[in-house]
Amino acid sequence: MDLKNVIIRLSETPGASGCESRAALTALEMLREVCPGAEISGGNVIGKFGTHRDRVPSLVLDAHADQVGMIVTHISDGFIKVGNLGGLDRRLLPAQPVTIHGKKDIPGVICSVPPHLSDGEKVLKPGEVSIDAGLTQEEAESLIAPGDTVTFRVACRELSGGRITGGAMDDRVGIAAILRTLELLRGKETAFNVTVVFSAQEELGERGAKIAAFEIDPDIAIAVDVSFAYAKGEDKSKCGYLGKGPMIGISPSLSREISDDLIKTAQASDIPYQIEVMNGLTSTNADRYSVNRCGAKTCTVSIPLRNMHTPVEVADLRDIEMTARLLADYIVKGELQ
Repeated sequence: MDLKNVIIRLSETPGASGCESRAALTALEMLREVCPGAEISGGNVIGKFGTHRDRVPSLVLDAHADQVGMIVTHISDGFIKVGNLGGLDRRLLPAQPVTIHGKKDIPGVICSVPPHLSDGEKVLKPGEVSIDAGLTQEEAESLIAPGDTVTFRVACRELSGGRITGGAMDDRVGIAAILRTLELLRGKETAFNVTVVFSAQEELGERGAKIAAFEIDPDIAIAVDVSFAYAKGEDKSKCGYLGKGPMIGISPSLSREISDDLIKTAQASDIPYQIEVMNGLTSTNADRYSVNRCGAKTCTVSIPLRNMHTPVEVADLRDIEMTARLLADYIVKGELQ
């Protein structure tokens, strides 16, 4: 498996939250290489790995397929007005290149007031974002409709030191880590019956995970997502570090048993790891699995990511590989004494 190219392909496939079918189909194609019976159910990509046995605990590996983006609200004088899909950082929006997913993919740029005509720095408020696609009102209305989605038009690029930058790394790197996990598990007996979920609409409130949790009803669920990687000026106590391994979650809303088992697995396998302490809900899909039906033992395993919810998210390929190794070793070994 060429991990870097898998990430690039996933990241460059558009799939704004609520309209992630293209990203889901790409992920489904990749998942079927190891889970031939995988399918899309309730908007989620779901696949059973290996042969499921009786009286064996069930475990879900979940990563979300959607990305933050924008939605067309109306068209005015040929300019496309949009609102947020998920938690976009509006500070960076002016002058960004985007793609409008209308009757066809249409390139555009977010309008920016020149500094000569502005009174200083201004953060665009919801409803103030306009896109210039070079279209007249009539042309725009023939190609674009309210409800169409918009994503940043960005290509992945390699940085030095095994790092990669692009859009939608949140959470396509999680999908890549799970695919790599399954590759590492090929031919091995596992301690769990493993089901993979690439879920929809996480950025809109973990909606796809809620559906998947009810459908699958697992005993254990691990949300493989991203979390904050330290950059200059940020609070170190709230961040992990690029290149230092996966971040294992500890929270009152998570299972301390699973967190401890993942820590023991990392230590036994000599896999670098970091601890991420959260004082309540995790704002990941783990929150949905933990309260499904009679509840599941849940944990988060997060990949450090810089510049989250921007077109220039940065991840370290080593962290993604170490995340896969941790998950694979835990799934093989199960509970460690």
